[in-house]
Amino acid sequence: MSFALLRSHSRPALAVIERQVRALSSTLAITDFSAGAVKTVEEKNYLKHCQPAKCFISTSVRKYSKKTAAPERAYNSDSDSDSDDERDSTPRQQRQRKERGNSEFWRRKMRTLHGVLDVNKDGVISYDDFMLLTEKFASLGHLDVKAKNEFRDIMRTTWEQQWGEITPYNLVTVEQYLTEMHHVVNDKDLKKKVHRFLPYLYKAVDKDRSGSISLNEFKLFFRCLGLTEENAAVSFAVIDKNGDGQITLDEFVKLGKDFFVSEKETHVSRMFWGPLVDH
Repeated sequence: MSFALLRSHSRPALAVIERQVRALSSTLAITDFSAGAVKTVEEKNYLKHCQPAKCFISTSVRKYSKKTAAPERAYNSDSDSDSDDERDSTPRQQRQRKERGNSEFWRRKMRTLHGVLDVNKDGVISYDDFMLLTEKFASLGHLDVKAKNEFRDIMRTTWEQQWGEITPYNLVTVEQYLTEMHHVVNDKDLKKKVHRFLPYLYKAVDKDRSGSISLNEFKLFFRCLGLTEENAAVSFAVIDKNGDGQITLDEFVKLGKDFFVSEKETHVSRMFWGPLVDH
């Protein structure tokens, strides 16, 4: 009898506990939705008519879907850097562009060009050398009076901007030239101007005005620089990459510019101003 009495009293208690559990589940579901999961009228209506347990599970799924959005990239691509040599673990926005002009090969190229621009071969570059070079291209080449005057103005401006005052005492030694050109190739604005006299050299040797120069015309270019035709033949064979026997104005200017900025020993522009000096 005692056992039966206990059972009769425990049933209502269990029923009460079940109702409380359902009420608690419903409260949790409503609380979760009210925290921001429910954003539309349709979802609220669904909550009024669904079973509490199902609503609670649905809410959990919604919360999970919000937390599993596409993850952010943990790194930035370095594919747009200047070269593989410049890649490191430093964030791209903090990384400095690699400085040019520090290799011995580049210095060797600049010494070669210093020798070419030293037209009177006295060991230094002066404004007189610039004018002598202009006269050589005007007389040996095919510049008319207008082009000759333009060329002279360009060379004068180049000297003044790069070397300053025009005086007989403003002389540029090899070491001064190396230091200045190192500055030029690392300055964005100056680097854009370093090759601006090249089109006039091209015009002077493009005898037939065809828009491209042949080997014979390239030999004239080297003769104006005081170099031999044998040097011209060797250099032309190297810089004529496609082997068509012609160099266009665009190719000529690009090769001349690359000579100043490239530090790759295999780059064809290394032969633009003739064979490199030994040291």
